[in-house]
Amino acid sequence: MFKKLRTVVYHVADLSKAKEWYKDITGIEPYFDEPFYAGFDINGCELGLDPDMTAVTAGNHSFVYWSVDDIETSLKTLLTKKAVIIQPATDVGGNIKVAVVNDPWGNAVGLIEGA
Repeated sequence: MFKKLRTVVYHVADLSKAKEWYKDITGIEPYFDEPFYAGFDINGCELGLDPDMTAVTAGNHSFVYWSVDDIETSLKTLLTKKAVIIQPATDVGGNIKVAVVNDPWGNAVGLIEGA
């Protein structure tokens, strides 16, 4: 049924600031950039930013984990960009570590190392 992660969409109240924040942390420019949506291609997975806040409530309903080479370095970088740690780096076994931060718009951003 599921083949791979294809698209993650984060809702953001300020699309312009969110685009700059994600460009800064990923080093990637959006390939699709319109007033209603910005899309980044991150190694074949789409990170979408949607400014439509209709019916969106803050909360950590689900986590999507982005693969990183070094979770501690990634966390330090995100903290300098005003992310907030929700779950610190945690060893979950099998040489795998996970962590979760909230971006400045309250979206949960998961990190996974070693998977």
